[in-house]
Amino acid sequence: MQVLVVGATGGSGRAAVAALTARGHTVTALSRHASALTGPLVRGVDGDVTDAATVDAVVAGQDAVVVTLGISENPVRVRLRGPSTTPADVRSRGTRHVVDAMARHGVRRLVVQTSYGVGATRPLLPFTMRAMFALLLAPQIADTERQARIVHRSGLDWVEVQPVNLVDADLPGAAFASVTGAQRSMKVSRTQVGRFLADAVEPGAQVAATVALSHDPASAPASVAR
Repeated sequence: MQVLVVGATGGSGRAAVAALTARGHTVTALSRHASALTGPLVRGVDGDVTDAATVDAVVAGQDAVVVTLGISENPVRVRLRGPSTTPADVRSRGTRHVVDAMARHGVRRLVVQTSYGVGATRPLLPFTMRAMFALLLAPQIADTERQARIVHRSGLDWVEVQPVNLVDADLPGAAFASVTGAQRSMKVSRTQVGRFLADAVEPGAQVAATVALSHDPASAPASVAR
């Protein structure tokens, strides 16, 4: 398959690129500094996802698109002064451009990483995390909510992926995946998320579903809980 990864140089984006290429997919990686990812089965494209023409050009010819947009700057600084290098609405604006380009080019499969605690999973957050969302991350969460609405209304074959707290440590086993918001812990590795994002682009994978991802301390094989 030809797969576009948008936001490819972030932690989840890099993990998705690695998982996709390990399965033999050809990946186009888009971010402002994606040329650093160029290698076997990877074509890095430096570009701004908030530019509609740039997005349109890389969506053409793809079989699926994975979106892992976010703001990697210190959240305290972002809350107090706004992001310095990334537009505050990068998630929603970038995803809107992706959805519009996919409709124009007839690309159906869309996999978007948002965050656990957005939409239906908001009431399932522990109290401390709800407080952090309200006080520290409110603008970013609001933009992620807008992003999720764009995905759900896109008319595409979409999957929204909601990881709990992302960690760099390599955790054993596959991520526990749930369409009801159930979670086995409040952490999940970026590698586990990348593997699930790669799973979600495969033919026959579920569509029109929001899937929560967490690490299962029992390290059982991933299954979608209902």
